[in-house]
Amino acid sequence: MKSPRTVLLVLAVAVAGVTGGVLAGRWSASRTAEPAVVAVPAGSAAGTERKVLYWYDPMYPQQRFDQPGKSPFMDMQLVPRYADEATDQSDKQAGVKIDPAIVQNLGMRLAMVQRVPVSTRVEASGIVGLNERAVAVVQSRAAGFVERVWPLAPGDVIAAGQALAQLRVPAWTAAQHEFIAVRGAGDAGLLAAARERLLSLGMTLAQVRALERGGAAQARHTLRAPIGGVLEALDVRAGMTLTAGQTLARINGLDPVWLDVAVPQAQAGQVTVGARAEAELAATPGQPIIGRVSALLPTLNEATRSLRVRVELPNADGRLRPGQSAQVQLVGDGADTALAVPTEAVIRTGRRALVMVASDGGRYRPQEVTLGPELGDKTVIRAGLDEGQQVVASGQFLVDSEASLLGIGVGPAADRPVAAPHSGHVQGDGAGAAP
Repeated sequence: MKSPRTVLLVLAVAVAGVTGGVLAGRWSASRTAEPAVVAVPAGSAAGTERKVLYWYDPMYPQQRFDQPGKSPFMDMQLVPRYADEATDQSDKQAGVKIDPAIVQNLGMRLAMVQRVPVSTRVEASGIVGLNERAVAVVQSRAAGFVERVWPLAPGDVIAAGQALAQLRVPAWTAAQHEFIAVRGAGDAGLLAAARERLLSLGMTLAQVRALERGGAAQARHTLRAPIGGVLEALDVRAGMTLTAGQTLARINGLDPVWLDVAVPQAQAGQVTVGARAEAELAATPGQPIIGRVSALLPTLNEATRSLRVRVELPNADGRLRPGQSAQVQLVGDGADTALAVPTEAVIRTGRRALVMVASDGGRYRPQEVTLGPELGDKTVIRAGLDEGQQVVASGQFLVDSEASLLGIGVGPAADRPVAAPHSGHVQGDGAGAAP
């Protein structure tokens, strides 16, 4: 049996062990709760140590980690956030600061805000159609008979002066004999009335003058095409009896032709009458035909919600035929100028449009902008930026995430209107998000 002194000694050792374990646990917890420290080069603003608040992945900055290591999202090392980088109000106004090494690793690229010529270019498709203003209708002025019809059919392309049909007009015979009799009488008034009657019966001015010079009366007359083009209708056959005013043929000219272009509703405001049109046919790629916008039709196509734009194209060689399809570029005059940035630099949130503006000291801040139309790979800026500023054109989403994480506010576009140039009007509505 152990002595009382031995028992007391064992109890004292046990209590000391428990107490030591508790104190060690508390010390370990306190060390874990304290921010980690890292050494920095001598002479830095933070002295010889910098406290790390947390680590984060630059590609996913909203997720914080309490230990360094590799990111679970991307195959890259986590980046520390130091205590001396905590942003106060002045820092928030200056923007987020990013280390140049990180900028290089992320491949960030800057672009300058420049003033560019505003030559709007709208791409659309169109269908070649007939020029409804170049239409000729051939009719019979007097009753008669059809003696001969030339071998033609609707759809044929004919030249001006092409013979269509030969007619026998009995009313011409009496009117011509009357004119010859009046001509011999020497009465100028009666001669003028007789000449007008011949013209009203359908004789040409050349035929009447030949009769005045002593020609013989003719009862036959050849109808000819007054213009060249496509023969749309030929409603005459040999042996037919004609009445006065009966339509015999309809001809539609082929030079120029119309191109019916469907312009999307969102770009309709960028198209004006007189704008240059460059049409390229599917049958002849690489050979654009230059024309002009002649009319903006007043109604939209309900099915496609597109504006119908009429373009006149020259067709002297006759290679444009109705029904052909073409890709069209409607180009503005390019007389105006406006500020523009690369389209890829714009962050569209659905509620507004932002760009990340770069400033001195490696700082970046979000700036709201008001967008105008897109000009190729650039987007017009109506408000929010000044000429000569630099914006982030690649990697801007990472900078925007970091700025949101730090609570950096967005500069409103209304406070930074773009100064209008001497001829700075830009036609058309932009596609920017509402502020």
